[in-house]
Amino acid sequence: MILPKKSLILIQILCFLALYFHHQPCSLAIDEYEFVVKEATYTRLCSAKKILTVNGQFPGPTIEAQHGDTIYVNVYNQGKQNITIHWHGVLQPRYPWADGPEYITQCPIKPGGRFRQKIIFSTEEGTLWWHAHSDWSRATVYGAIIIHPKVGTRYPFPKPDAEVPIILGEWWKEDITKVLQQMHDTGGDPNISDAFTINGQPGDLYPCSKQGTFKLTVDRGKTYLLRLINAAMNIILFFAIKKHNLTVVGVDAGYTKPLSSEYVTISPGQTIDALLSANQKPDLYYMVARAYSTGSNHHFDNTTTTAIVQYKGKYSNPTSSSSSSSSSSSSLPSLPFYNDTNAAFSFLGGLKSLADKKHPIDVPLHIRNRIFTTISVNSFPCQDNNNCAGPNGTRFAASMSNISFVNPSTALLQAYYQHTNGVYGDNFPDMPPFLFNFTDIFLPLNLETPKRGTEVMVLDYNTTVEIVLQGTALMGGIDHPIHLHGYNFYIVGFGLGNFDIYKDPLKYNLKDPPLRNTVSVPINGWVTVRFKADNPGVWLLHCHIDRHMTWGMKTVFIVKDGDQPEERLLPPPPDMPRC
Repeated sequence: MILPKKSLILIQILCFLALYFHHQPCSLAIDEYEFVVKEATYTRLCSAKKILTVNGQFPGPTIEAQHGDTIYVNVYNQGKQNITIHWHGVLQPRYPWADGPEYITQCPIKPGGRFRQKIIFSTEEGTLWWHAHSDWSRATVYGAIIIHPKVGTRYPFPKPDAEVPIILGEWWKEDITKVLQQMHDTGGDPNISDAFTINGQPGDLYPCSKQGTFKLTVDRGKTYLLRLINAAMNIILFFAIKKHNLTVVGVDAGYTKPLSSEYVTISPGQTIDALLSANQKPDLYYMVARAYSTGSNHHFDNTTTTAIVQYKGKYSNPTSSSSSSSSSSSSLPSLPFYNDTNAAFSFLGGLKSLADKKHPIDVPLHIRNRIFTTISVNSFPCQDNNNCAGPNGTRFAASMSNISFVNPSTALLQAYYQHTNGVYGDNFPDMPPFLFNFTDIFLPLNLETPKRGTEVMVLDYNTTVEIVLQGTALMGGIDHPIHLHGYNFYIVGFGLGNFDIYKDPLKYNLKDPPLRNTVSVPINGWVTVRFKADNPGVWLLHCHIDRHMTWGMKTVFIVKDGDQPEERLLPPPPDMPRC
């Protein structure tokens, strides 16, 4: 259940009165949400199909909370397949039990099953999102999470007149389970999507889609907080609005120094809070998103999704609701070319943490655990007599430090908690097994084949960690958005080519680096992140391009308990799903 806006406003007033007269804070959050996972029929691109949804909604319902709240989500699986739900970017301090990744922190919720998930908000403030984390169900099972400031506090920027979630996604005409199955069966790339979407709608440029195009109605002179989420499965996106700059004020539920830009780059898993000033002449203006894709031999969806920013009032050559091509101001905004790495990372490099008195940062300066890991697309030999659809008749694979991760058959967190042997190994290396010119375009074929394993890295509580994520040119190379569960990390440096251990650390930003939960590693380049391992539990690290994660580009950090009771893993809930 989600309360209407009027009820939320009433609760806000009551909270303010409680704070003013009784000095007692209260919460805006609904304590309980009901998520019923079930199929529903939706029509897009001239054809109808059944998709998996939450509560029949696509995109799914928005969760709203306040800084520091705890809420519960009762997930009922009325679908035909296993499901798990992940609360992307929610740190879940000491409580990985409800984090959601299948066979990492939990066994899936089977059809007919239920799981009451406890969601613990701590330092997050801004926009996050939730999504399925089992197979490829997240293609349609996703929604926004909005974390408001505490009562009595405010945004570190002028209060917007309205707030609007803008969720970018992908749509396949085919059943997504069949897309995944074909990828498994052939060993090749999955079929590319047929459209991108904005709030579930493809937009004017696709067949049978104009009538449903999402429209944002604005008043001239007002400011709107756009809560951008990239829920796409396999593609990084550029996003822009015709004749309007966006002022970024937050990323991944953390505040940033204001950054004005004509476009943004947003990877799968990432969120951006951006202010839109309605300061143009009243008319209709396109907002658009399209692919940023750098793989040399990789097919991708090169279509463009659109929505409309529609000013209130009367103006010449108004656009009808069924066609937006008649207004001169409705032409598409210019975006960087699809493989413009400099443009993509020029935007990302401009993001800085707010780092002021009310929003301090704590970048680890003295590092105890240094990890250097390669992230690669690989291949395995075809296991039958027929040629597979990967390069040279092989099967696609992916790896971190030459290990292609294999999911266990039971939940890794439960195996750790119960001291069950034989489920995983703890030999994930802090250096890759082979050192070579990672970004050379001519690499020996034997480097393309990784080994399979379920290897994790164990970290002591409160240790300081630095990870250098090095992309390789194996299979041509491509960008990788890497997401860490249970933590935010500071992005202290990035660059193209091979990481230079002597020169590159000298250029680290240790003053105001952005704090994120998902970082884009540039094609044949590197990124360095730092964090303190102060959240005990089992936490997944993976590429958020789903085909790469499915192929094995992931590993797990196990952070051990500390000495004090408040530094130890909380016990599991009584209704954990069983395998």
